[in-house]
Amino acid sequence: MSRVDEARTAALSLLTSTALVLGLASPAAATPPGIPDAATARTELAALTVRADGSMTGYSRDLFPHWITQSGTCNTRETVLERDGTGVVTDSSCAATSGRWFSPYDGATWTAASDVDVDHVVALAAAWRSGASSWTTAQRRSFANDLSGPQLIAVTDDVNQAKGDQTPATWKPPLTSYWCTYATMWTRTKHTWALSVNVAEKSALQEMLGRC
Repeated sequence: MSRVDEARTAALSLLTSTALVLGLASPAAATPPGIPDAATARTELAALTVRADGSMTGYSRDLFPHWITQSGTCNTRETVLERDGTGVVTDSSCAATSGRWFSPYDGATWTAASDVDVDHVVALAAAWRSGASSWTTAQRRSFANDLSGPQLIAVTDDVNQAKGDQTPATWKPPLTSYWCTYATMWTRTKHTWALSVNVAEKSALQEMLGRC
């Protein structure tokens, strides 16, 4: 890790700790659509097929064409950045040149789009293991660019990268206060797209929903 990265990580930790101590952590300026309430999420979780994860054989992110054009010059990432940010200004190519983004995963606020990732709540690889391996390319494209449900959200890039393709069984947002919302988002996405859950994943989701 470079000195710049170390300084950035330290600053993020201090910012998050201070916000929590002072009670400054606030809801995101915008949230993904279609987040269900806890009762609905529990019902949807109970309806999911429980089975062991499938093989990663044949997987590639390229099989999930993402960040496609949504309107004009704006692709999916740029659309989410504008939706989830405050005071976002974009240039002629729709790239965000300024704005403010609150990451509900860790309570950090950023003013540079380069510090923000758009997270696939259910990671593409996690979807592959739970049913998407049998989808058509068109289905995978729709999933990877789903703006109609709570599958995409702008969060701190380092946090998103730490998550990788993990499920709630092995990774949860750093802020425990967001676990309930994260579990409802995860469950709604798997339910909408008829994806399965494994035993450990379902158990983790039940525990997280129990915090609601």
